[in-house]
Amino acid sequence: MTANDSSPAYCIIGLGLIGGSLMRDLAARGETVYGYNRSTSGARTAIKEGFDASDRLDKTLIRANEDHALIVLAVPMHAVGEVLDAVVEYAPNCGITDVVSVKTAVYEEIDARGLKTRYVGGHPMAGTQHSGWKASETGMFKRAAWVITYDYAAECEAAGEEIDSSWIELFKTVTRMVEKLKAEAVPALVTNHDAAVARVSHLPHVLAAALSVVGDNGGVLAQSLAAGSFKSATRVATTAPDLQRAMCESNATALVGALDEFIAELAKARDDLASETPQIKELIEAGHRTRIRLEARSGASKDSVSPVKISSRPVLRLHPGGPNWVRQLSQTEDIGGRIEIF
Repeated sequence: MTANDSSPAYCIIGLGLIGGSLMRDLAARGETVYGYNRSTSGARTAIKEGFDASDRLDKTLIRANEDHALIVLAVPMHAVGEVLDAVVEYAPNCGITDVVSVKTAVYEEIDARGLKTRYVGGHPMAGTQHSGWKASETGMFKRAAWVITYDYAAECEAAGEEIDSSWIELFKTVTRMVEKLKAEAVPALVTNHDAAVARVSHLPHVLAAALSVVGDNGGVLAQSLAAGSFKSATRVATTAPDLQRAMCESNATALVGALDEFIAELAKARDDLASETPQIKELIEAGHRTRIRLEARSGASKDSVSPVKISSRPVLRLHPGGPNWVRQLSQTEDIGGRIEIF
């Protein structure tokens, strides 16, 4: 597969659900894409399906370095440090992005290795409860929000320092990759990203786990009566436990804050129901209103984890490196908008 002249080669480290789906989409576009998978069986399965995969991290990164490829880290948070050490050793010429569901912890690992000018973070709000290469699929990212971080640029602006030109080019490359996948690039600082996903991604995993336990405690009758609402609410509890732990534990500070807020809502609902005149009107109506607003904003497409109509987010046509462009990123983040590169 030959990439367009304007496209880099893409080197994906980790060919599970997200990394594998990314490889499928880029390959379908005719881009040069190859990758590494820790599981030999997963790599062999990808090879049998016609994809360029390996279970040798060192050789894969050496190849990426020769190609000046964009390296995409698609590994669990606990493996990020080890992979970055290998990138430092074998691929010193490559830009780096990632698809890890937390961003502050990744950025700290990047900073510890002096890689800020080579890194633009990412996180696609897409996926299923399944994992591994066999769970990957083409088209998973279509219309999904894909967070792109810009902390290095914001730090430079705050310090009155010039932004490294190579970082600006990397930012363009990552954003264009997202556009190729037909996803929507949404700018965010790492701490803001983690605070947001604690509420809408990581908290649901905790709630699904707790609800599963409470439902199961109801015994055989409760289990036999479990229908759509219970199964939908607990779907993500079937995600591999190690992946759920990696998400929640690496974003503990933000998640605890979200949990405290949720527990307060539950405690009030419990007290309202335990009163002499049981009622839960306030919470139910507030929940209904906010869910309707979410549907109005997202388009409520049922075939995507992050269903976003093309017209649903304000769009900033961005010229990276131009006047006030970092401020424009911040303003776009404030309104939950998306960016396009011109």
